[in-house]
Amino acid sequence: MNKIYYYCLIGVAALLIGCDVQDRDDEIINVQNNTPSDTSTTTTDVVADLEINDFIWKGLNQYYYWQEAVDSLADSQTNNAAEYVKFLGNTVDPSDFFTSLNHPDDRFSWIDEDYVNLENQLAGISASNGMKFLVSRQCDDCNGLVAFVTYVLPESDAAAKGIERGDFITTINGTSLNVNNYIDLLYGDALSYSVGLADYDPTEESFDLTGETITLDKVENFQEDPIHKNLVLDVGGQKVGYLMYNKFLNEFDDQLIQTFSDFAAEGITDLVLDLRYNPGGSVRTCVYLASMITGQFTDEIFAQQIWNSKLLAYFEALNSNSNDSDDRELNNYFTSTNSEGVTLPALNLNTVYIIATNRSASASELLINGLAPHINVVLIGNTTTGKNVGSITVYDYIDNEGNKNPNHTYAMQPIVLKIANSVGFADYANGLDPDIELRERASNLGVLGTPSEPLLSVALSQISGTGKYIIPQGEALVPLTDPEFEATNGMHIDLPQSTLKDFLKN
Repeated sequence: MNKIYYYCLIGVAALLIGCDVQDRDDEIINVQNNTPSDTSTTTTDVVADLEINDFIWKGLNQYYYWQEAVDSLADSQTNNAAEYVKFLGNTVDPSDFFTSLNHPDDRFSWIDEDYVNLENQLAGISASNGMKFLVSRQCDDCNGLVAFVTYVLPESDAAAKGIERGDFITTINGTSLNVNNYIDLLYGDALSYSVGLADYDPTEESFDLTGETITLDKVENFQEDPIHKNLVLDVGGQKVGYLMYNKFLNEFDDQLIQTFSDFAAEGITDLVLDLRYNPGGSVRTCVYLASMITGQFTDEIFAQQIWNSKLLAYFEALNSNSNDSDDRELNNYFTSTNSEGVTLPALNLNTVYIIATNRSASASELLINGLAPHINVVLIGNTTTGKNVGSITVYDYIDNEGNKNPNHTYAMQPIVLKIANSVGFADYANGLDPDIELRERASNLGVLGTPSEPLLSVALSQISGTGKYIIPQGEALVPLTDPEFEATNGMHIDLPQSTLKDFLKN
């Protein structure tokens, strides 16, 4: 059986199905997985590959958003059992087989050989030293790289050892960072490494080692608090709320609700929401956040789900029968209460100022796109990731009791839907463009949450009406591939078990 947690990866602002493990707001949905009976062979490893590949094919055939457009995922593929088994055996490595079934437009589906690792990534749990950073070239035409610290997690090893936003790192364990080694050095499995700090020389436009090295140690199962900053700023006599929110995690919904209760009690008149490094997360949390920013749109559509034709037909059949209890809601609505019936605080704002960058994805984009038809969203920064599709986590279960297949630990995260806002807009695969374009500069990152921080200062100038702000000097940062970001930019939503149970058994 395949247990699925509806998880949305969006480069869009959209709604995804989502669940995660244990205390998440999801139900377990089982899918009968009937592996072909003639998969016997003398090599155990080959049998295991066939079994995993069968799990992968069946999951994609049922849920994949582009299923109809991928010839290898056609229902007719299983008409001849012997040919189907041969097809499964053509590709030994499950990851390669999964990739071979992906549509050319699919940038976000992925598979993991260890579902525990996948679950931890989605829950924001990892081995971490608390140093968050991006990596850029030191110059346009060189291979030398610099890692620049974007923020540091409280109560982490990096915080304890004095690492700060704006620090530059050019060596790891004495080895200079370059385009060929930075992924292994910075994103590898090592739980401890030494960073070599550098200063930036604007005259020479170079990064020079200071001679200071700091050894950083990762803590296993470290979970980031997504509320990095929440402040009330005085801007010309106006009370402005500032929230730097770095991931939509429903484990921290209570803290998010309390933050907005505090904002309401303070009587803020404006809100700056900083999502510049937010890769996404829970759709349920996203809906709560949108509802607390507003409050005047309860029960109106926030987002709409667009599934493959198989699932849409199934949902329509459920929704048109005489049994209302099995109806499937394909929309997400603004709400005045959380899932436990607790009233949400509401700011009733007509304008919100959102800081976003190319590291703002999934639920971040969902929030922007979902709010846009209802209130004025002033977007400051640079074009967002462009994740307008959602995925689910699919596990291989062998029964209805939740027992996973003991022969492997693979789970996959295929794209299963596209998300639109209330007026049907979902076409932002190239990202959402800012109203005011501004990129962070290595030489002037500023202190997060202070009025002089470049991106925040732009937002405050819009609120105060001065329209005056200083464009920071220096080269704009153009980050390279970030494996951590690529692995975490997702989003999830609730999906009752009763809705898909019968369909998934087919």
